[in-house]
Parts: sequence; C-alpha cells; structure tokens
Amino acid sequence: MKLINVKVRLKNKVFIAQVLLAVLTPMLAYAGLTMQDMTTWKALGDLIVNAISNPFVLILVIQSVWNAINDPTTKGIKDAPHVMEYTEPKGE
Repeated sequence: MKLINVKVRLKNKVFIAQVLLAVLTPMLAYAGLTMQDMTTWKALGDLIVNAISNPFVLILVIQSVWNAINDPTTKGIKDAPHVMEYTEPKGE
C-alpha cells in the first residue's frame, strides 16, 4: 500500500528543494554555519558525518523531513486518494 505519491513528488522541484533544506537546515543551525560556509565538498561531507554521529541532530533532521513530506490536509500519513492518481504535479 502506497502512502504517498513519490513519483509525482520527485517531479516537483519545490518538493525536492524542501526536502534538501529539511535535511541541511538543522545540520547547519546546530553547527552554527550558513550555506555560505559550505564552499567545498569536504566541508559538506564533514557536516553530514558530524550530524549523523550526533543523535540530537539526527532527530532534528528526521523531524524536519517528516514535516516536509507529511500532508497536513489529510488524515493520517497518506496522500488523499485523488492525489495518488496523479502522474504529474497538479498545475494552477
């Protein structure tokens, strides 16, 4: 049983950006950094490794991703039935 329409969500650039920011923002905030501080792949890798090894930051990231993925307009943790039928993100 599918809970969310992942294929359609991954076609939406805003959703992708939202999830990426949901992962990076708690890590950056805890480390006291900004995106401007991420000037090398090593710096980004170090940030991720440090975040994964810190249970508190990991919980913050999971909560942030949950907030980005969950649709608060539906009951429970699944998309509405009509949304599950979409093949492309709905336009205006």
